Amino acid sequence: MPYEWHDTAPDRSGALSYRLRLWPYQSLPRKGFVWFIGLTAAFMALPLIAMLGTAVLWGLLPFGLLVIGGVWYAIQRSYRQGETTEELLLDRKTAQVIRRDPGGAMREWTTNSYWLRAALRRGPVEAYLTLTDGQREIELGVFLTPDERRSLHDDLQRRLASLR
Repeated sequence: MPYEWHDTAPDRSGALSYRLRLWPYQSLPRKGFVWFIGLTAAFMALPLIAMLGTAVLWGLLPFGLLVIGGVWYAIQRSYRQGETTEELLLDRKTAQVIRRDPGGAMREWTTNSYWLRAALRRGPVEAYLTLTDGQREIELGVFLTPDERRSLHDDLQRRLASLR
């Protein structure tokens, strides 16, 4: 799953703390990207080989290059979106969500963990996972699959209950 919990051992006072890290799933590793672009370029070149020595080649070549460039751009953009991470830090007193967006922008939200509630709702995505303290509501793990959000919701409920 594209999230992991890091539980810390209780300190002398018996206080627990949890750290949750979430990231988008990347189905195509960088090595696979090289293979995919290479094979796509090779297959796009096959019909062009038959056109060698004709004027038609120069009419088709820009479109083949445009397709390869478009696929390259789309996958690179997907990798850039995959740089998003979310981190949830929980202890008895505070809960803090830190979201790092592509490009390095960082957003933080801090609240009292006693009032923190996790909820699954209908929203822009199926099983929309939100955190609320009664005043403000934020989304968590919007890039996860619905089953992963449900599983995360259950884990989060258990950990919040153990902090109270």
